[in-house]
Amino acid sequence: MRGLEADSIDVVITSPPYNLGLAYRTYQDRRGEGDYLDWMTDVGRAVARVMKPGGSFFLNIAGSSSEPWLPFELMVRLRTVFHLQNHIVWVKSIAVEDDSYGHFKPVNSPRYVHRNHEHVFHLTRGGDVPLARLDVGVPYKDKSNIARRGHAQDRRCRGDTWFIPYETVRARAQKFNHPGTFPVALPAMCMRLHGVPDPVVLDPFMGTGTTLVAAQQEGARGIGIETDAAYVGIARERVQAAIRAMESTDI
Repeated sequence: MRGLEADSIDVVITSPPYNLGLAYRTYQDRRGEGDYLDWMTDVGRAVARVMKPGGSFFLNIAGSSSEPWLPFELMVRLRTVFHLQNHIVWVKSIAVEDDSYGHFKPVNSPRYVHRNHEHVFHLTRGGDVPLARLDVGVPYKDKSNIARRGHAQDRRCRGDTWFIPYETVRARAQKFNHPGTFPVALPAMCMRLHGVPDPVVLDPFMGTGTTLVAAQQEGARGIGIETDAAYVGIARERVQAAIRAMESTDI
């Protein structure tokens, strides 16, 4: 990020290593907690430098059942850099009455329940960034609320819980052999919520390029940073495939 101009990025969307010992190809995902928090605070400062004053930083991170505090410890550290404008809970799977939706990852322990969510912290420089809430909104269930409450359209704010399931996969290769991917819909919704046309979007932990694929689909300019050359190659292929798909649709 040192090579990027200050105040040049509209939206930052990223999912850094969680420091939980995930099996990346080259990065060792197990630092001492203090070292990890220092490193991520430095990353936060670098993001604040390149982000426009009215920009948004969507940080996807999670703890584990045995180490639940780390995301919140990081947020305490980043209070010196950002305002926490919104805390979105990304619901990956959910049970409603006797039915279930999404993919449930088993937890083999009698002490813990399944972890079905992750955090998306919406960080801004001043805490006063206006959002296009209805661009990621949902229709009203009770249509009488539209006129009765003076709304201009059949659309209400989605709120701070987003149900975005993964597509079911049966092998790690279907996730591009990366242990920490997220669905394309997640960064796409973050871009829509920020609501700036033709935004410049940065992912400083690009991985296999999901944010850049979403940026291509949303008409944004995507910039990705990644240390692993193999993941960079996968990201390039995915973006090129997204471009071809859009071109064939236009025809």
